[in-house]
Amino acid sequence: MSVYDLLIAPFADFGFMRRALVGCVALSLSGAPIGVFLILRRMSLMGDVMAHAILPGAAIGFLLSGFSLFAMTTGGVIAGLLVALGAGAIARSTPLKEDASFAAFYLVSLGLGVLIVSMKGSNIDLLHVLFGNVLALDDAALILIASIATITLLALALVYRLLVAECFDPGFLKSVGGSGGLVHFLFLTLVVLNLVGGFNALGTLMVVGLIILPAASSSFWGETILGQIVAAAVIGILSSFVGLVLSYQADLPSSPAIILTAGAIHAGSILAGPRGSYLARAFRPRHLRG
Repeated sequence: MSVYDLLIAPFADFGFMRRALVGCVALSLSGAPIGVFLILRRMSLMGDVMAHAILPGAAIGFLLSGFSLFAMTTGGVIAGLLVALGAGAIARSTPLKEDASFAAFYLVSLGLGVLIVSMKGSNIDLLHVLFGNVLALDDAALILIASIATITLLALALVYRLLVAECFDPGFLKSVGGSGGLVHFLFLTLVVLNLVGGFNALGTLMVVGLIILPAASSSFWGETILGQIVAAAVIGILSSFVGLVLSYQADLPSSPAIILTAGAIHAGSILAGPRGSYLARAFRPRHLRG
């Protein structure tokens, strides 16, 4: 088999493969900065919580309208924002910490979402909601994902410095203007939007993998925050391309193939990345070792 047949032909010959790749590229571009900031803010596990938080809303949309892109997307956004606001409000008004509050919402949301989907749909419908079907992306889904990516990148460009400042000194924004809460809510909104957009492609269980895994790997490749964002985007796009090729050539489920590819790159980054990996530390000059 030639290189063309292995790597190019699946996308040249089939429109559904091209749409899947375009959708994953858009998700990688918008998810890269979201993932990097989640990790810098020590909120990486919250991404998984929020991915499940959108499930009840998307499930209600499915219950009312079937696999309607508009209904499931609207329901997912509303549910995600309600969970973000509710968990934050509970953490501020009770002794319960924010991470514990989000964990409680995560468990309830997952159970409720699965129950709602099961009330109307079959096991196949449930699998579609949980794991997505990136090969079934249509033009409307691509427009939605591209629109969310555009909104995310523009919004992050506007508040980039504020987000960086809040990552390293959360009390700074409160002391100079009190805008920390607004920036935090805007960031959570962007997280929800990206999870909802990715949910249409990779499902609620897999979408967070394309946001967090490339971002976690990027810390071994980029020295600055901007460098890590660029590295995360490149890793996300590479993971999507290789995962789709593997799924096509080996007849594997697409979403798990993409996420496992990202996981393999993450393992390789830990072992041999240029910054802080086992290999980099092994070959570091002795007088620089700490």
